Amino acid sequence: MSFRSLYYSLYHCLYASLFQSNFGRAGAESGQICPSLSPMMIMSLCAALLFSPCAFGQTKPPVPPNATASTYGSGWECDLGFRRQGESCLAVEPPEHAFLTNKSYGKGWECRYGFLEEGDRCVSVLVPAGAYLDPFFGNRWRCMRGYRESDTGCELVKVPDNAYLTDSTYNDGWDCERGYRIVGRECVELTVPEHAYLTTRGNEWQCDRGFEQKDQACVAVQVPKNAYFVDTSYGQKWKCDRGFEVKGTTCSEIRLPENAHLDSSGNAWECNRPFELRSGVCTLD
Repeated sequence: MSFRSLYYSLYHCLYASLFQSNFGRAGAESGQICPSLSPMMIMSLCAALLFSPCAFGQTKPPVPPNATASTYGSGWECDLGFRRQGESCLAVEPPEHAFLTNKSYGKGWECRYGFLEEGDRCVSVLVPAGAYLDPFFGNRWRCMRGYRESDTGCELVKVPDNAYLTDSTYNDGWDCERGYRIVGRECVELTVPEHAYLTTRGNEWQCDRGFEQKDQACVAVQVPKNAYFVDTSYGQKWKCDRGFEVKGTTCSEIRLPENAHLDSSGNAWECNRPFELRSGVCTLD
């Protein structure tokens, strides 16, 4: 008997049982079709058949070997160490010098430490002289301290006189000692003039406070009367006191017009509110 025929037979039994008291003939027929089933049992069977996967054709596809049914939906996934090919799961075959990763993505294998992946094989990493195998990745090499990477491998860094090796991976791999500066491929001693000092890096000099550079010498800053020294690396090295303004190389006293006051800089003036500047004086409209 098909699912559809079984379902309609049970439905007929339920209908006949419910109306047995009013329709004698229907009751007799129900006794012939399902004589030992009560209405409650018939309803339970109908519900079970109605909500079964067969009722809507929702049968899950078969799960092939070395696979597991998906938690959600009706699909399946290959087990770790296997890859899907069509409707089956084939074992991952790692090449020589490789190992299984047990991951669901990628090729499913990785090269061992000291080997590099090239296509579908693992080749040994060739470490040149003056280099070592990278301990983190294991599939590349790095030059030792005192060597620089080149097209052919690692070349010895040639350190000139008055210089030292650095740990930098760029530039030349060396730097000049304090008091020297790089000129070409050599370290040339700095000539520090009078009233100057070496900077923190030690490869250049600056003038002492109160002095400014003129060519290769440090000369005293000439601060005019009613002014003070300003320690700045550019521009004028002095500034006028409050109430004075620059006039060439001197500081001239500011003459405030009526209804005016010194501005925030102290070296100029502006009109009091509500006065406005007109022809050098503060007036009202």
